[in-house]
Amino acid sequence: MSIATPLTSLLGIRHPVLLAPMDVIAGARLTVAVSRAGGFGILGGGYGERSWLEQETEKLRQQAAPFGVGFITWSLAKQPDLLDVALAARPRAIMLSFGDPKPFAPRVKQAGALLICQVQDEAMAQQALDAGADILVAQGSEAGGHGASRTTIDIVPSIVDLAAGRVPVVAAGGIGDGRGLAAMMMLGATGILMGTRFYASQECDGAEEAKRRICAAKAGATTRGIIFDLSRNNVWPAPFNGRCLINDHARRWMGREIELLQNVKAVAADYSAARASGNFDIAAVIAGEAVGLIHDIPPAADIIDRIVAEADQIMSGRRNSGSGVFFPSPLVGEGGAGEVRAG
Repeated sequence: MSIATPLTSLLGIRHPVLLAPMDVIAGARLTVAVSRAGGFGILGGGYGERSWLEQETEKLRQQAAPFGVGFITWSLAKQPDLLDVALAARPRAIMLSFGDPKPFAPRVKQAGALLICQVQDEAMAQQALDAGADILVAQGSEAGGHGASRTTIDIVPSIVDLAAGRVPVVAAGGIGDGRGLAAMMMLGATGILMGTRFYASQECDGAEEAKRRICAAKAGATTRGIIFDLSRNNVWPAPFNGRCLINDHARRWMGREIELLQNVKAVAADYSAARASGNFDIAAVIAGEAVGLIHDIPPAADIIDRIVAEADQIMSGRRNSGSGVFFPSPLVGEGGAGEVRAG
């Protein structure tokens, strides 16, 4: 079974499911697992740790299935030669998020890779299109990690309308099952990008305790703000802030961010020690609002199979969400989604 869209055709994949390039924890093992399962794995280049990037891209060089490498754009600008490390692995695409992609676009295109740009509003989307983006990822505030303020259900159709069929639009933020894929396709997206759901997978390089906490978290158990950025002395440029699971550290400092800033040296030392020891009562588990949908830690291939099967059943009218109740098949392929084929 597969769901074919313009996105799957462009990337050469079977399923319109992309792995978010989660910094460091989306390593080569998870990237390969997602790609081999028919999705599109994207290595989490993140802030750009050269030794790690060289090690992980070396593992991807012999990977037959298409894959990508993702970077935090404003951080890549501090060490732009890391793009060459990524391109040397011959990825199908480079994904850039949180900054102007224009300085890097020519090198990406010259290497024969596609350019994926994650955006949070129309101005960023237009900037990405002007830079030659081949795919836009419309990220809503429900996403784990860094993002902005627009919700997924707001930003996705807005970016679909702006793209006007010129490039595929992928939805990100708060998506954790097949209902999310079906819903985003009804909004005009041609696929989804997920982080939190793949965090809780066997191949993810994240700590097992962090995965356990994601599975145990209930809906509404995350918060967005600057507490964790302040605590690790890594404040991001506006308008971006981060979403993480609520823990003891977050509860202590919510509403007291100025006081935290005044005591940042001591707080940062404690926070660094907590990260090193795996104390997630203090250290952040970066996760999005999809946590309420996540209850197990399966292989990445099982995650993809479940999501595609559920979305296919919903869109073909064979079930209504998780209830199994029949409802009429919706019209698929309107707006920016293009032709959609299930088979």
